[in-house]
Formats: sequence, C-alpha cells, structure tokens
Amino acid sequence: MPRLDVAWPDAVWPRAGDPDRARRGLERWVERAAEQSDPELREFAVALPSDPGGHALLEAVFGGSPYLTELVLKTPATIRRFLAEGPDAAVAAELATLRAELAAETDTARLMAAFRLAKRRTALLIALADIGSQWPLERVTAALSDLADTTLDLAISHLLARAVGRGLLRPEAVATPDASGLIVLGMGKLGARELNYSSDIDLIIFYDRDKVPTDRPDDLGQTFTRLVREMVRIMEERTVDGYVFRTDLRLRPDPGATPPAVSLEAAETYYTSLAQSWERAAMIKARPVAGDKTAGDAFLDFLTPFVWRRNLDFAAIQDIHAIKRQIHSHHGHGVVAIEGHDLKLGRGGIREIEFFVQMQQLIFGGREPKLRLRGTIAGLTALAEAGRVDRATAASLAECYRFLRRVEHRIQMVDDRQTHALSENPAEVDALARFLGFPDPAGFRTVLTDTLRLVEGRYAELFQEERPPEGSVALVFAGADDHPGTVETLQRLGFARPPEAIAIVRGWLHGRYRALRSDRARTLINSLLPRLLAIVGATADADATLQRLDGFLGRLPAGVQLFSLFNINPELLDLLIDILGFGGRIADYLTTHAGQLEAVLAPGFFTTLPEQDRLEERLGSELATARDFEDSLDVLRRWTNDQRFRAAVHILRRLSETPSCAAFLSDVTEVALRALTPRVEAEFARRHGRFPDGGIALLALGKLGGREMTIRSDLDLIMIHDAGADQVSDGDKPIGPMVYYTRLIQRLVSAITAPTAQGALFEVDMRLRPSGNSGPLATSLDAFTAYQQGEAWTWEHMALTRARVILAPEPLRRRIEAEVRAVLCMKRDPDTLRRDIAEMRGRMARQRDTADIWNIKHFRGGLVDIEFIAQHLQLLHAAEHPDILHQATAEALRRIAAAGLLPPDEAEVLQRALATWQRLQAFLRFAVEDKFDPADASHAMIQGLLRAIGENRTAPPEDLDAAVAGMQEQAAAVMAIFDRVIGPPPPPRDEPAKA
Repeated sequence: MPRLDVAWPDAVWPRAGDPDRARRGLERWVERAAEQSDPELREFAVALPSDPGGHALLEAVFGGSPYLTELVLKTPATIRRFLAEGPDAAVAAELATLRAELAAETDTARLMAAFRLAKRRTALLIALADIGSQWPLERVTAALSDLADTTLDLAISHLLARAVGRGLLRPEAVATPDASGLIVLGMGKLGARELNYSSDIDLIIFYDRDKVPTDRPDDLGQTFTRLVREMVRIMEERTVDGYVFRTDLRLRPDPGATPPAVSLEAAETYYTSLAQSWERAAMIKARPVAGDKTAGDAFLDFLTPFVWRRNLDFAAIQDIHAIKRQIHSHHGHGVVAIEGHDLKLGRGGIREIEFFVQMQQLIFGGREPKLRLRGTIAGLTALAEAGRVDRATAASLAECYRFLRRVEHRIQMVDDRQTHALSENPAEVDALARFLGFPDPAGFRTVLTDTLRLVEGRYAELFQEERPPEGSVALVFAGADDHPGTVETLQRLGFARPPEAIAIVRGWLHGRYRALRSDRARTLINSLLPRLLAIVGATADADATLQRLDGFLGRLPAGVQLFSLFNINPELLDLLIDILGFGGRIADYLTTHAGQLEAVLAPGFFTTLPEQDRLEERLGSELATARDFEDSLDVLRRWTNDQRFRAAVHILRRLSETPSCAAFLSDVTEVALRALTPRVEAEFARRHGRFPDGGIALLALGKLGGREMTIRSDLDLIMIHDAGADQVSDGDKPIGPMVYYTRLIQRLVSAITAPTAQGALFEVDMRLRPSGNSGPLATSLDAFTAYQQGEAWTWEHMALTRARVILAPEPLRRRIEAEVRAVLCMKRDPDTLRRDIAEMRGRMARQRDTADIWNIKHFRGGLVDIEFIAQHLQLLHAAEHPDILHQATAEALRRIAAAGLLPPDEAEVLQRALATWQRLQAFLRFAVEDKFDPADASHAMIQGLLRAIGENRTAPPEDLDAAVAGMQEQAAAVMAIFDRVIGPPPPPRDEPAKA
C-alpha cells in the first residue's frame, strides 16, 4: 500500500461543510474503489478512507463541493498523484504532458477532449492545494492562469497550423512561436495571473497585417475572425468531458461594432483617439498569453504613453470613479451584509481593493514606472514602497484580498459556477464557513464582516468619495459588463430592454459614429446622459425612441455643436425626444435632416405663427445673403423646410390650431413662390428678354387656393400671361409668347421640384390648366377665358371655385379675378350640374380606395364629399348669390348657410366633419409617409390621433375603436347630406380623357 500521509507537515483539511453529503461521497468512493481495474490504484483507493489524512481529505472535499466530488470519483489517480508528488510537481507535470502530447495535434476533436480531461485533473490538483492550505493565493491563481495560458497557446498553434494547411497563411506562420503576427492578450485576472477558480478568461485579439505571412492579405480579417470563433468553441463548448474556460472577447475596441479579431492598425487608432479611461485602465493588466508574444509586447509598449499618462486630466479621474461605482451595485449603500453579499462587486469587496490599486497606478504610474505592475498584491507592495500608500494599509489590504479571494474560490468550487455572491441561505453560509476551515460559522461571519468594513474604510479614506444617498444609483456605462444598478435604473425610467439600451449608449461612448469621434463630443454627450435617458424613458416606448435617437446620432455629420446646444438649450433636447418618441414620418425626416433642429433656435419658434408680411421680411433678409441664383434656391429651400418643420412642431405639440397651421403653410408657400418666380424670370430673361407690356400670373387652386395647405400638399398651379400672340420678346434670342412662357414655366417648375441637399420645395400639379395634360403649360388670359366659358368640364369649374391669384401685376390680377368670378356665376342647369358632379364622384370612388377610413380625402363621407357639396352649391347658386363664393371650403359653407341655401343643422354637420377631417389630414400628413396603419403606429402617434379626432367634442374618444366608430358616424351623416343635395352617381358612361 502506498504512503498515504502527506509529505508536508502543515496540511490542514477543513471539516465537512455538509456531513451528510460527505458520508454519501465516502460511500460512493468505497463502491468505486473496489471496481478499479488497475490493481495498484484499487489498493490505493480501498485503503485511502482508512488513513486519517486520507479520510480527512475525502471528507473535506465530499462535504464541501459536489463539483469536486465528481472530479475525485472520476479521477482517483489524481488524488494518488497529489499525495505522492505534491501539488507543485503534479501540476507542472500535467501541463508539461499537455504541451508534449498536443504540440503537433492535428485533430480538433482529440485536442478538445485532451484539454478537458487535463482541465479536470489540473483543476482538482489546484483545488486540493488550496483547500489543504498547501499553496498561498498567488500560487493558486498563477497555476490556474498557467492552465489557461497553456491551453490557449496550444489552441492558437493548432488553428494557425490548420490555416496554413488551407493555404490561408504561409508555413512561416507556424515556423516559430512569434512568427504569426496574431496577438492574443490576456486581460483582467488572466493578464495579471490572478484567475479565480471558475473564471472566465478575458481576451483581446489583434493581428498585424504587416507581419502576418500570407499570400491572401485581403482575406486576413475573415481568416482571423473564423480562427477566433473556432478558438472560442474549442475552449468553451460543453462536451461529455465538460469545458475548458468560458471566453469573453468584450474588452476589445467597441465590441458591438468590431469583429472578434481586430487589425493592429485599427487598434492603434482606437486607443490613441477613441478609447475611454476605463479601457486604458484595463490595459494595466494586459499580457500576451498566446500567439505572437513578441508582437504583443511591442503593441503594449506602443500603448505605454496612452495608458500611463504623465498628467491625468480631471475628466479621466472622474471616469475612473464612474468605473468604481459599478462595484456598489444594488448591494446596499454603506451596508455590509453576509447572506447574499457579493464578494467581488459589493461594498468592501475584491473589486474595491483592485480599484484602490489601479486608480493610484493610473494617477501616479505615468511619472513612476515602478508602479506599472499587473498584479494586485504586487501593486500594493509597489505603492507602499513608493510612499503612495501607508505600509500598514497596504499589508492589511493584501491580507484582506487574499482572504476574500480564498472565500471566492470556495464559493466557486461548490458547483463550478462563475459566481461571487454568498448564498442567501444561512445554512449554506454555515457550510461554506466549515469548508473554509472555520470551526465556528459565527467566527467566519465576524472575520468576513471585519474584512469588508476594513476594505471599505480604506478606500473611502483614500479617495474621500461621496457616498450616494440611500436608494440612489448612478448610470454607469464603463466596462464590458452591464452595471446591475444601471439596469435597474433604466427599468425604473421606463426601458423594457435595459441591456439593449446600455449597448446603444456604450456604442456612443466608444465613438462608433462620426459625430462622436472627438473627446469633446463624447464628453458632452456623457454629461447629457442622465437627463437624456430620463426624457427618453418618459416616452411611450422608450426602447423604440432610443433606437431612433441612435439612428439620428448615426447620421449626424458632427456632434460638438449640437450637443453644446442641447446643454445650453434644454428645450431643444426635449423637442428632439418628443419627435423621436412620436415616430413616423417626422421622426424619419429629422433623422436624415438633423440640421433642421437649428430652426428651433429662431426667435418665437414656439409662439404664434407669423403673418405673411413678417414671413416676407424674414425670407428677404435671408435671400439678401445669397451669392447667386443657385444659392438663392438653396436659401429658399432651407427657409421653406424650416417653416414646414415649425408647423409640424406646432401640430405635434398642439401649439396652434389646424386652420392657423394651414393658413401659415399657405402663406409660406406664397411667399416662397413670390420670391422664386421673379428670380427664375430674371435668369430666363438674360437670354430671351421680356415682353415689355406683358405680365405673368400664378393662379393657385386646390389646397393652396383655399389656404388649406398641409405639410405635404402639392401645388395645383396655372400660369396665365397677357402678351399678344404676335409679339416677340426683346432679348438676344427673341421668341414668341407661347414658347417663351412654356419654357419659363418649365424652368419655374424645375426650380420648385428639383431635389437637392436641402430637399425640394414642393411637388407641382398642372393638370388643372386648360385642356389638362394635352394643353399648353402656360396660357394667355384670352385663351383661358374662352376655354372656361366654352369648353371646360363641370369638374374644371368645380376646381375653379378654389382659384386664387397669388402672383401677378395688379391690372392682370384684377382681370383674372373678374373672369374667374364671371365663369363661376354662370347660370347652370341644376340636373346637368348634379349629374356631372355625381358622376365625377362615382368615377373617383371606383379609382380610389374609399373603404379605408384613414384615407381622409377619398373615403365616402370624407373631405372630397364635403368639398363636392360646397362646390355644387356654389356653382348652382352663385348666379343669384355671388357672395357665397370663397376659395376655403369652411368659409364657403358658412356663406351658403347664411344665404339660406343649406339648412343650419346640415351646415353644422358639414362644418364639424370638415374640421375633424382637416385636423386628421394635417396630422397624418406629417405623421406617416404613405397609408396609415394603426398596427404600425407608436403609442404617441395614436394618442395624438385621438386628440385630433376629439378636439371639437365634449370628451375625446377613449381608444381607437371608439374613435373609428365616431368617425364612421360623422361620415354617414355627411353622406346623408351628399345624397340629398347631389344624389348617388348615375351608371358610368365614357369618361373624359383629360379627367
């Protein structure tokens, strides 16, 4: 029988944390011992429980850790090796064997299986050395780190060889260890050789394009991305043999936007211009662990001046404090608990000691190179030797660190889980205390409490950090892990998916977008975050609003100026979030036209909409700065879009009533056209001259004629001139009036509709001109009059009821207005008029979607039916009652009712329905791009819609179903009047081509 007593006299095995579990484990050991096929191993296994030392070892393991119990039962030979050789020799032999056997392994499956079996044996050896107090903390964590280094190095070598075999790399890549140009940096605890028992390994992987031996340089990104993904699979895929190490690649530059392997060139650019303070702090512990370690060391040397700054600015120190706040989490401010306490993140925990060291390293390490150490205990010692920390403080914190890490290891050994929190079950805490060797669990609680309080006190003394008030949680986005307190805060603010929100914000702070590349821009947006997220959280769908805000920032050409404006003008930020929270067309528009926000800074933007003369004055002063004709067009477009945006904001925030917005938009259109037309005419006249005795007029119909414009209304225009047919222009290239004015209107329409960086002014529809699409673009007044009096269809006279001259010399204006009035006041046959209008409406109903109630214009009982009623009554009665004529439908109905031509109750029904439809159309025109679908609408949009529907009611509708029911009632009431006044459409007959 082999010697079972240990070769070292100071072996101390703790009592079983759970005696029942220890008893069951011993029973299983005895059962399996008899089944061992190797006679020597069977003899050893049978004898071990009878030996006092062996029994104590097994009882400690079986009673403390289900995970280690399984390892012991599966690998009894490892226990024999541990007792025969001691942990140092046994662990060294395992790693040496691993390297020797797998150095040339070509089969990935065999490699993975060998890794996992070696991990079992090595992890058990390390655990036994730790549990039996054979190794200090530094030796335990170093051995775990050596295991990670060895498996990573072998995995990378294996994958590089595979890449060579596939022709992706040249053979030189594997000729020597430092020939590949592939850099694998171990970060955090791996980099510092401080891995805990069930640790993830944090890695950053770069490749040096200039060094990698390859004949396919354009494929390097793809080659190394695939290699890294395969490396992660080799390390962390769970098989029947378990896993090796969980792998985390999130510490690489901007992990949400970069591939797993980043080129060295991109990394250098990132760390020297975009990296945040916490990322520089993370580089303190960076260490080349696999691949081309020479290139890795060179890269870390390159980063030295950026990590170790001689002068650390105030913002960087604040950033470091923000990282520190992550450890406060939700474990209680100023409260040190036992049950449930997080030994890593909680008050007085491991992270607090690590930051105690790292902050001072960052602050003083730029001037004192001796402080640039990776390990926590080594860093404490160096700080003490440099006089930056009291020696007694450094020594006490080192002992606290060792104790807390030892407790952390025991917690993780129980079930091999990456956890740092004590159980909330007091009985399980008692069992842990016994597993740690405490004879009395109360003693463990006392020692742990004293340790946590000591650490917390030392940290507070050194940094004099103001503790946040009870219940408050800062928003923290530093680091790769989501701060639990930030997750809770975002949930409380209204975010349904906080991790997605954190990822978005982290992308901003990484400088992912062009507008956020500068330090100044990121500093400004960082200062805005608390207020910005609170405002976003208050919207109806915070997550969708934040997504739209992300899209907005992604399209910004620059950020500093706008972010500064947000700080100076908080209402600007409020408005932006209002619009993005609303969604729809206006949000999409603003996302692609961020500069439009500057219009908000104009005086009186949120107050009463200005009158036409004030608009002319403002546009005139802006046009005075234009350098040439093209510049004038840009000024006009920009100014017009600013005014449209202003109207949209007034509708969104209900700052102005719909009729006021419609009149304002009509005035804006007129002012723009009156400024544009003379400029187009002057440009045209440079070549062709003018007609000295002739003038031109713009006759507006439709929405512009009735001063009922919406944000997206097109322009129904007719150009009329009064030049004689036998005249020619007086320019270098003289031409007759028909050609002259046709070309002129073409130039004008082109100037109005041409899309540019500033957008188009308007869409133009000239189909209402005499003879429609087949007629000339411009017409003489005589031809216009003759056509309207002799050839025009009834529908053209209906359109003429809304005709309004918006630009003309005064004599020409008076003549046109007189001619239009004369046509409208013609005596008409009632039956013919009714039949024509009913037939026209029937034709439209067959061509348009009249079943969709959100098609405000065309659904039956909607705008068109009310307009047709008003136009019918005006054409029918204007001969005897010329005063009923008016371009605006609402005013025409009022006049018709006042003349006794429409019963008052019917007039009221039509007026109320018209107001509702116009409000809804104005709302939907800025809210959606095409058809409105309630299923796709944001909550804010639905609420705005309900307010628009209910504005003229004693109580607004409670929901969309109630709103639709009310709309259908109004539409039915309109149709009843339509059928009485005009009647149903007759059977269809041949339709006029120009209609």
